[in-house]
Amino acid sequence: MLVEARSDVVATQEGTEAASTPVKGRSLWHDAGRRFLRNRAAVFFVGLLVLIVLFTIIGPYFAQYTIEKVDWSILGKVPALGGPSLANGHFFGVDQTGRDLYIRVIQGTQISLVVGVLGSAVAVVVGTLYGAIAGYFGGRLDSAMMRFVDILYSIPYMFILILLLIIFGRSFSLLFVGIGLVSWLGMARVVRGQTLTLKNREFVEAAVATGVKPLAIVIRHIVPNLLGIVVVYATLLIPEMILLESFISFLGLGIQEPNTSLGALISEGAQTMQYGTFWQLGFPLAFFVVILFAFFFVGDGLRDALDPKDR
Repeated sequence: MLVEARSDVVATQEGTEAASTPVKGRSLWHDAGRRFLRNRAAVFFVGLLVLIVLFTIIGPYFAQYTIEKVDWSILGKVPALGGPSLANGHFFGVDQTGRDLYIRVIQGTQISLVVGVLGSAVAVVVGTLYGAIAGYFGGRLDSAMMRFVDILYSIPYMFILILLLIIFGRSFSLLFVGIGLVSWLGMARVVRGQTLTLKNREFVEAAVATGVKPLAIVIRHIVPNLLGIVVVYATLLIPEMILLESFISFLGLGIQEPNTSLGALISEGAQTMQYGTFWQLGFPLAFFVVILFAFFFVGDGLRDALDPKDR
């Protein structure tokens, strides 16, 4: 009996200690990360994107030619002699002017990724602030701001971008700023709709009751609660930016020589396909397709992870 009583006391003490030990909770971002890691396709393409980025960083150290250097020993000979070769250092072959395609594909991938990321960043910042302000204040301000968005939607954005490039010159900085400034309209609509559902929540009403200014509520309370949607939309917006930049470069209005982008390389490769120089189109097109698929799969995985109810 004494032994049983002691065991009961020990069990009670252990139970009390266990109950007093604080239980570590998991945040929504932690749960979303676990769901994302279970998505094999998304994780695979994240790894693929990391490898591509590492290739653009480390790859130039293995290049034996610069972007502008012309290999006169190959130029003017049979086109097939300009194909990929480890012997002469042209790992991806040369283009129609005798320049090394390996280093040019690396630079084209770098520029396309930078334009996509920075362009989507501009669109996300402008669209998020614009949509959050319109949705929170509502009324006539919301109506006027959304009618302005509708007017801009009715104007062909490609026309606006081409007009900007013609008026202010074809520069790299203007390219990604222009792409971002004509691509924020969709983000503004998405954020405005989500803000309408958030502005009546308890934490917003508590902030209003404590005297927080409306603009501070938008920045400190509304926008942080939209990060999940913003991250997903931004991930899906990057390939759209890359496609737009590639189309502009394909038309000859994007990145100018001696610099290049994947769109410009694809345009040059398509013009020389009749001569059997398949590598001029194949290598940049392969990087282009892989990057687009990677961002689409990553964005889809983030959408499922951050909002599993929509699966």
